[in-house]
Amino acid sequence: MLILITYDVATSTFGGSKRLRKVAKKCQDYGQRVQNSVFECVVDATEFVKLKKELVDIIDTDVDSLRFYRLGKNYHNKVEHFGSKESFNVEEPLIF
Repeated sequence: MLILITYDVATSTFGGSKRLRKVAKKCQDYGQRVQNSVFECVVDATEFVKLKKELVDIIDTDVDSLRFYRLGKNYHNKVEHFGSKESFNVEEPLIF
């Protein structure tokens, strides 16, 4: 299933910059960045539960926020892109 993750980490608080880097790195482990604080991740149900827990453990829930949007398995017709930085298909092999 495709999960869209958005986050806002308060970098003005103690440890905020470090939390921001950790959240971004964890999201990169599971998917691709499509905007500054937005990631698309194709995961199964077990991976989603694990990812969610890992991210919640990183943030400070008093000042930071996370949002998860479940677009499901048939997401291809639900996502439209306009403009620069066209993303790659996360389900196809990545060749460097």
